[in-house]
Amino acid sequence: MYTVTTYEELRKFVLAFADTQLGLLILVGGPGLGKSRMLKESLPPKHGWIEGSSTAFGMYCKAWEHRDQLLVFDDIDGLFRDRDSIRLLKLLCQTERVKTLTWNSGSTTLKHARIPPRFKTTSKVAIISNDWQTLNENVEALQDRGHVIEFRPSALEVHTATSGWFWDQEVFDFVAGHLHLITTPSQRYYLKGWELRKSGLDWRSLLLQLVCQPAPQDKLLLVAQLLADPRYQTQEERATAFTQLGGGCRATFYLYVRKLPPRVEVPKIILAKSSPPEKGQSDYWQLLRNRFGQLGNG
Repeated sequence: MYTVTTYEELRKFVLAFADTQLGLLILVGGPGLGKSRMLKESLPPKHGWIEGSSTAFGMYCKAWEHRDQLLVFDDIDGLFRDRDSIRLLKLLCQTERVKTLTWNSGSTTLKHARIPPRFKTTSKVAIISNDWQTLNENVEALQDRGHVIEFRPSALEVHTATSGWFWDQEVFDFVAGHLHLITTPSQRYYLKGWELRKSGLDWRSLLLQLVCQPAPQDKLLLVAQLLADPRYQTQEERATAFTQLGGGCRATFYLYVRKLPPRVEVPKIILAKSSPPEKGQSDYWQLLRNRFGQLGNG
Protein backbone atom coordinates (compact mmCIF):
# COMPACT_ATOMS: atom_id res chain seq x y z
CA MET A 1 0.00 0.00 0.00
CA TYR A 2 1.25 3.46 -0.94
CA THR A 3 0.31 6.49 1.15
CA VAL A 4 -0.43 9.63 -0.88
CA THR A 5 -1.03 13.00 0.78
CA THR A 6 -1.52 15.47 -2.10
CA TYR A 7 -3.93 15.74 -5.01
CA GLU A 8 -1.01 16.17 -7.37
CA GLU A 9 0.42 12.80 -6.35
CA LEU A 10 -2.99 11.17 -6.55
CA ARG A 11 -3.60 12.55 -10.04
CA LYS A 12 -0.45 10.84 -11.30
CA PHE A 13 -1.81 7.42 -10.32
CA VAL A 14 -5.24 8.25 -11.72
CA LEU A 15 -3.80 9.36 -15.05
CA ALA A 16 -1.62 6.25 -15.23
CA PHE A 17 -4.76 4.12 -14.84
CA ALA A 18 -6.70 6.21 -17.38
CA ASP A 19 -3.79 5.68 -19.77
CA THR A 20 -4.16 1.90 -19.20
CA GLN A 21 -0.70 1.66 -17.59
CA LEU A 22 -2.07 0.10 -14.38
CA GLY A 23 -3.98 -3.16 -14.49
CA LEU A 24 -5.62 -2.71 -11.08
CA LEU A 25 -5.83 0.48 -9.04
CA ILE A 26 -7.37 0.32 -5.55
CA LEU A 27 -8.02 3.83 -4.26
CA VAL A 28 -8.74 4.11 -0.54
CA GLY A 29 -9.63 7.29 1.34
CA GLY A 30 -12.27 8.94 3.48
CA PRO A 31 -15.57 10.18 2.03
CA GLY A 32 -15.79 13.63 0.51
CA LEU A 33 -12.22 13.88 -0.77
CA GLY A 34 -13.13 14.01 -4.45
CA LYS A 35 -11.60 10.64 -5.37
CA SER A 36 -14.47 9.63 -7.64
CA ARG A 37 -14.66 13.06 -9.27
CA MET A 38 -10.96 13.04 -10.15
CA LEU A 39 -11.20 9.58 -11.66
CA LYS A 40 -14.35 10.41 -13.66
CA GLU A 41 -12.76 13.53 -15.09
CA SER A 42 -9.71 11.55 -16.22
CA LEU A 43 -11.38 8.57 -17.91
CA PRO A 44 -12.04 8.28 -21.64
CA PRO A 45 -15.69 8.67 -22.74
CA LYS A 46 -16.20 4.93 -23.10
CA HIS A 47 -15.80 3.23 -19.73
CA GLY A 48 -17.85 1.27 -17.22
CA TRP A 49 -18.82 2.70 -13.82
CA ILE A 50 -20.37 0.35 -11.24
CA GLU A 51 -21.52 2.31 -8.21
CA GLY A 52 -23.04 1.52 -4.81
CA SER A 53 -24.71 -1.78 -4.01
CA SER A 54 -24.48 -4.24 -6.87
CA THR A 55 -24.76 -8.00 -7.01
CA ALA A 56 -22.06 -10.22 -8.42
CA PHE A 57 -24.42 -11.05 -11.30
CA GLY A 58 -24.93 -7.36 -11.99
CA MET A 59 -21.16 -6.88 -12.02
CA TYR A 60 -20.82 -9.72 -14.55
CA CYS A 61 -23.39 -8.09 -16.83
CA LYS A 62 -21.64 -4.71 -16.57
CA ALA A 63 -18.29 -6.32 -17.31
CA TRP A 64 -19.80 -7.76 -20.50
CA GLU A 65 -21.43 -4.47 -21.48
CA HIS A 66 -18.11 -2.65 -21.06
CA ARG A 67 -15.74 -5.42 -22.07
CA ASP A 68 -12.31 -4.21 -23.18
CA GLN A 69 -13.02 -0.81 -21.58
CA LEU A 70 -11.78 0.59 -18.28
CA LEU A 71 -13.98 -0.51 -15.38
CA VAL A 72 -14.46 1.36 -12.11
CA PHE A 73 -16.14 -0.10 -9.02
CA ASP A 74 -17.10 2.77 -6.73
CA ASP A 75 -18.21 2.45 -3.10
CA ILE A 76 -18.70 -1.31 -3.13
CA ASP A 77 -17.23 -2.03 0.31
CA GLY A 78 -19.94 -4.56 1.21
CA LEU A 79 -19.20 -6.76 -1.80
CA PHE A 80 -15.92 -7.88 -0.31
CA ARG A 81 -17.92 -10.08 2.04
CA ASP A 82 -19.64 -11.79 -0.91
CA ARG A 83 -17.85 -14.87 -2.22
CA ASP A 84 -19.21 -14.63 -5.77
CA SER A 85 -18.23 -10.98 -6.06
CA ILE A 86 -14.68 -11.65 -4.93
CA ARG A 87 -14.42 -14.62 -7.30
CA LEU A 88 -15.53 -12.42 -10.20
CA LEU A 89 -13.18 -9.60 -9.27
CA LYS A 90 -10.25 -12.01 -8.96
CA LEU A 91 -10.91 -13.21 -12.52
CA LEU A 92 -11.34 -9.69 -13.81
CA CYS A 93 -8.17 -8.46 -12.11
CA GLN A 94 -5.83 -11.21 -13.27
CA THR A 95 -2.45 -9.85 -14.30
CA GLU A 96 -2.79 -11.41 -17.78
CA ARG A 97 -3.76 -9.01 -20.56
CA VAL A 98 -6.76 -11.13 -21.61
CA LYS A 99 -9.04 -12.42 -18.85
CA THR A 100 -11.85 -14.96 -19.10
CA LEU A 101 -15.02 -14.40 -17.08
CA THR A 102 -17.63 -17.10 -16.52
CA TRP A 103 -21.09 -17.26 -14.94
CA ASN A 104 -22.51 -20.72 -14.37
CA SER A 105 -26.00 -19.87 -13.15
CA GLY A 106 -28.86 -17.65 -14.26
CA SER A 107 -28.54 -18.91 -17.81
CA THR A 108 -32.12 -17.93 -18.68
CA THR A 109 -31.54 -14.33 -17.64
CA LEU A 110 -28.24 -14.22 -19.52
CA LYS A 111 -29.85 -15.65 -22.63
CA HIS A 112 -32.67 -13.12 -22.48
CA ALA A 113 -30.12 -10.29 -22.17
CA ARG A 114 -27.96 -11.84 -24.91
CA ILE A 115 -24.99 -12.15 -22.57
CA PRO A 116 -22.79 -15.25 -22.96
CA PRO A 117 -21.98 -17.35 -19.87
CA ARG A 118 -18.30 -17.04 -20.79
CA PHE A 119 -16.36 -14.24 -22.47
CA LYS A 120 -12.92 -12.70 -22.76
CA THR A 121 -12.01 -9.11 -21.91
CA THR A 122 -8.97 -6.86 -21.63
CA SER A 123 -10.59 -4.44 -19.18
CA LYS A 124 -8.42 -2.85 -16.53
CA VAL A 125 -10.02 -2.17 -13.15
CA ALA A 126 -10.10 0.58 -10.54
CA ILE A 127 -11.76 0.09 -7.15
CA ILE A 128 -12.71 3.09 -4.99
CA SER A 129 -13.31 2.40 -1.31
CA ASN A 130 -13.78 4.51 1.80
CA ASP A 131 -12.58 1.73 4.08
CA TRP A 132 -10.52 -1.04 2.52
CA GLN A 133 -10.29 -4.12 4.73
CA THR A 134 -8.41 -7.31 4.06
CA LEU A 135 -11.22 -9.49 5.37
CA ASN A 136 -9.94 -12.86 4.15
CA GLU A 137 -7.35 -14.52 1.96
CA ASN A 138 -9.46 -13.95 -1.17
CA VAL A 139 -9.51 -10.19 -0.62
CA GLU A 140 -5.80 -10.31 0.13
CA ALA A 141 -5.20 -12.15 -3.14
CA LEU A 142 -7.19 -9.48 -4.99
CA GLN A 143 -5.22 -6.71 -3.31
CA ASP A 144 -1.95 -8.39 -4.25
CA ARG A 145 -2.84 -8.09 -7.95
CA GLY A 146 -2.75 -4.29 -8.04
CA HIS A 147 -1.63 -0.99 -6.59
CA VAL A 148 -3.33 0.08 -3.35
CA ILE A 149 -3.29 3.84 -2.79
CA GLU A 150 -4.26 5.24 0.60
CA PHE A 151 -5.19 8.90 0.11
CA ARG A 152 -4.64 10.89 3.31
CA PRO A 153 -4.58 14.61 2.52
CA SER A 154 -4.31 17.25 5.23
CA ALA A 155 -7.16 19.65 5.95
CA LEU A 156 -5.14 22.41 4.25
CA GLU A 157 -4.60 20.24 1.15
CA VAL A 158 -8.35 19.58 0.89
CA HIS A 159 -9.10 23.25 1.51
CA THR A 160 -6.80 24.33 -1.30
CA ALA A 161 -8.28 21.79 -3.71
CA THR A 162 -11.82 22.92 -2.83
CA SER A 163 -11.01 26.46 -3.95
CA GLY A 164 -10.93 25.21 -7.52
CA TRP A 165 -14.67 24.62 -7.69
CA PHE A 166 -16.39 26.16 -4.62
CA TRP A 167 -18.18 29.52 -4.77
CA ASP A 168 -19.17 30.77 -1.28
CA GLN A 169 -16.32 32.96 -0.02
CA GLU A 170 -17.84 33.46 3.44
CA VAL A 171 -18.20 29.74 4.14
CA PHE A 172 -14.81 29.06 2.57
CA ASP A 173 -13.07 31.61 4.79
CA PHE A 174 -14.87 30.32 7.88
CA VAL A 175 -13.60 26.80 7.27
CA ALA A 176 -10.14 28.24 6.60
CA GLY A 177 -10.16 29.78 10.06
CA HIS A 178 -10.94 26.43 11.68
CA LEU A 179 -8.74 24.00 9.78
CA HIS A 180 -6.86 23.37 13.02
CA LEU A 181 -9.98 21.70 14.43
CA ILE A 182 -10.50 19.34 11.50
CA THR A 183 -9.07 15.85 11.89
CA THR A 184 -11.15 14.21 9.15
CA PRO A 185 -11.14 16.64 6.21
CA SER A 186 -13.92 16.52 3.63
CA GLN A 187 -15.03 18.74 0.77
CA ARG A 188 -18.60 18.05 1.83
CA TYR A 189 -18.23 20.42 4.78
CA TYR A 190 -18.15 23.35 2.37
CA LEU A 191 -21.30 22.26 0.57
CA LYS A 192 -23.17 21.66 3.81
CA GLY A 193 -22.02 25.01 5.19
CA TRP A 194 -23.29 26.75 2.06
CA GLU A 195 -26.65 25.01 2.32
CA LEU A 196 -26.99 25.90 6.02
CA ARG A 197 -26.10 29.54 5.37
CA LYS A 198 -28.59 29.83 2.49
CA SER A 199 -31.26 28.36 4.77
CA GLY A 200 -30.80 31.15 7.32
CA LEU A 201 -29.72 28.74 10.06
CA ASP A 202 -26.95 29.29 12.61
CA TRP A 203 -24.55 27.83 10.08
CA ARG A 204 -21.31 28.67 11.89
CA SER A 205 -22.28 26.80 15.04
CA LEU A 206 -23.76 23.88 13.09
CA LEU A 207 -20.79 23.61 10.75
CA LEU A 208 -18.41 23.46 13.70
CA GLN A 209 -20.34 20.45 14.98
CA LEU A 210 -19.50 18.73 11.70
CA VAL A 211 -15.84 19.65 11.44
CA CYS A 212 -14.77 19.38 15.09
CA GLN A 213 -13.46 16.14 16.49
CA PRO A 214 -15.09 16.65 19.95
CA ALA A 215 -18.64 15.42 20.44
CA PRO A 216 -21.36 18.11 20.29
CA GLN A 217 -21.67 18.02 24.12
CA ASP A 218 -17.95 18.60 24.63
CA LYS A 219 -16.93 21.87 26.31
CA LEU A 220 -14.11 22.22 23.80
CA LEU A 221 -16.66 22.40 21.00
CA LEU A 222 -18.71 24.96 22.94
CA VAL A 223 -15.63 27.16 23.29
CA ALA A 224 -14.89 26.82 19.56
CA GLN A 225 -18.47 27.81 18.74
CA LEU A 226 -18.32 30.87 21.01
CA LEU A 227 -15.04 31.97 19.47
CA ALA A 228 -16.63 31.73 16.02
CA ASP A 229 -19.84 33.54 16.97
CA PRO A 230 -19.77 37.11 15.57
CA ARG A 231 -22.19 38.31 18.28
CA TYR A 232 -19.38 38.34 20.84
CA GLN A 233 -16.69 41.00 20.52
CA THR A 234 -14.44 40.15 23.49
CA GLN A 235 -13.21 37.09 25.36
CA GLU A 236 -15.01 38.31 28.47
CA GLU A 237 -18.33 38.30 26.61
CA ARG A 238 -17.61 34.77 25.43
CA ALA A 239 -16.62 33.66 28.95
CA THR A 240 -19.91 35.03 30.28
CA ALA A 241 -21.87 33.19 27.58
CA PHE A 242 -19.91 30.02 28.35
CA THR A 243 -21.04 30.22 31.98
CA GLN A 244 -24.65 31.00 31.04
CA LEU A 245 -24.74 28.03 28.68
CA GLY A 246 -23.66 25.67 31.45
CA GLY A 247 -20.06 25.20 30.41
CA GLY A 248 -18.63 26.16 33.76
CA CYS A 249 -16.90 29.13 35.32
CA ARG A 250 -14.69 31.74 33.62
CA ALA A 251 -11.55 29.84 34.58
CA THR A 252 -12.89 26.73 32.82
CA PHE A 253 -13.57 28.77 29.68
CA TYR A 254 -10.00 30.07 29.53
CA LEU A 255 -8.68 26.59 30.30
CA TYR A 256 -10.43 25.19 27.25
CA VAL A 257 -9.33 28.13 25.12
CA ARG A 258 -5.76 27.04 25.84
CA LYS A 259 -6.65 23.42 25.03
CA LEU A 260 -7.76 24.25 21.51
CA PRO A 261 -5.24 23.12 18.86
CA PRO A 262 -3.06 25.96 17.55
CA ARG A 263 -4.39 27.67 14.45
CA VAL A 264 -3.04 26.65 11.07
CA GLU A 265 -1.54 29.39 8.92
CA VAL A 266 -3.72 29.40 5.82
CA PRO A 267 -2.92 31.59 2.82
CA LYS A 268 -5.77 33.86 1.72
CA ILE A 269 -7.48 32.40 -1.34
CA ILE A 270 -10.00 34.38 -3.39
CA LEU A 271 -12.46 32.04 -5.08
CA ALA A 272 -12.79 32.35 -8.84
CA LYS A 273 -16.49 31.44 -8.70
CA SER A 274 -19.08 33.46 -6.79
CA SER A 275 -22.23 31.41 -7.40
CA PRO A 276 -23.23 27.75 -7.84
CA PRO A 277 -23.75 26.26 -11.31
CA GLU A 278 -26.79 27.69 -13.09
CA LYS A 279 -28.92 24.57 -13.02
CA GLY A 280 -32.33 23.64 -11.75
CA GLN A 281 -32.49 22.41 -8.15
CA SER A 282 -32.90 18.76 -9.12
CA ASP A 283 -30.12 18.96 -11.69
CA TYR A 284 -27.91 20.77 -9.20
CA TRP A 285 -28.25 18.12 -6.52
CA GLN A 286 -27.57 15.46 -9.10
CA LEU A 287 -24.35 17.29 -9.92
CA LEU A 288 -23.34 17.17 -6.25
CA ARG A 289 -24.17 13.48 -6.00
CA ASN A 290 -22.10 12.73 -9.06
CA ARG A 291 -19.23 14.75 -7.63
CA PHE A 292 -19.20 13.50 -4.06
CA GLY A 293 -21.65 10.60 -3.79
CA GLN A 294 -24.53 10.84 -1.35
CA LEU A 295 -24.04 13.86 0.93
CA GLY A 296 -25.33 11.96 3.92
CA ASN A 297 -22.42 9.54 3.99
CA GLY A 298 -20.26 11.50 6.34
